[in-house]
Amino acid sequence: MVVAIPASSFPQFTFEQYLDLEADSLVRHEFSHGLVVAMAGGSPEHNAICANLTALLARALEGKPCRVHSSDQRVRVQATGKATYPDLSVFCGTVELDPEDPRRHTATNPTVLVEVLSPSTADYDRGEKRESYLLIPSLRALLLFDHAARRVEVWSRADANSPWAQTTHDSVAAIPALDIELALETVYRDGLTGESLV
Repeated sequence: MVVAIPASSFPQFTFEQYLDLEADSLVRHEFSHGLVVAMAGGSPEHNAICANLTALLARALEGKPCRVHSSDQRVRVQATGKATYPDLSVFCGTVELDPEDPRRHTATNPTVLVEVLSPSTADYDRGEKRESYLLIPSLRALLLFDHAARRVEVWSRADANSPWAQTTHDSVAAIPALDIELALETVYRDGLTGESLV
């Protein structure tokens, strides 16, 4: 049985207090609505897919004014205050830093965000986290890679004034914002199917 614990039962943090905690912590945390939540490490399969995606995106973006950042890059959604560590993020042009972070480690203007789902986080990633990400003005695409099949859910838009469109792909995923395509057989190569992600 799952017992819901009211948010008021947990200590509430300011963003400044959260940043101080992160600076001294060996474990990464997300920040949302005053709550600080520890992030679990990924499975070997999850990490291998992230590594494949990093290599593919870095190669595809050669010569373009865009760079791939690993899951060590903290991103803050200014509309909600939520701070997270996406599995991958792509920034095109100058990286804008959160003025509330004196250490200058928090970026606010990703062009593309990528999450590799796991059974324990899929509902959260597809729900609250996705809804928050889609409020980032600079964001042009959000890619959610499935944990149970070779499949990616892509949310994309042309600009900040355009509506979001959602498509699902099991072969090739186009990312118009970067003018590239990703073949899923290379994302899930070396026997990775997504089925054993935890």
